[in-house]
Amino acid sequence: SGLPADAAPKYPSELSGGMRKRAGIARALALDPELLFLDEPTAGLDPIGAAAFDNLIKELQQTLGLTVFLITHDLDTLHAICDRVAVLADRRVIAVGTIDELLALDHPWIQEYFNGPRGRMASAGNKGPA
Repeated sequence: SGLPADAAPKYPSELSGGMRKRAGIARALALDPELLFLDEPTAGLDPIGAAAFDNLIKELQQTLGLTVFLITHDLDTLHAICDRVAVLADRRVIAVGTIDELLALDHPWIQEYFNGPRGRMASAGNKGPA
């Protein structure tokens, strides 16, 4: 799970935010689930820690054959690890698809979200080789 061996005897208050999140993932994976549910998994992490956490989730997803269901506003996370996205707006699901499929829609909220400055940065940052 990416935790150093010396983290084992520590209390949660003695761990960094990223270490607490990785410990939570390890705890969830101990039961060998097929599904992993995450709610805003990168909230509170700096950009470097968030990218490392995204990489960990993607690696676990591929290695363990997990289906990861997550709720996030983090566009970098969406681009880094999500195969399909459900967009919630107007108190309902307004679209479901890949990011490319969503970008092809003319819904104003979707266009603003994915093509705004943060969306363009997230898209540009995830165009490299995987």
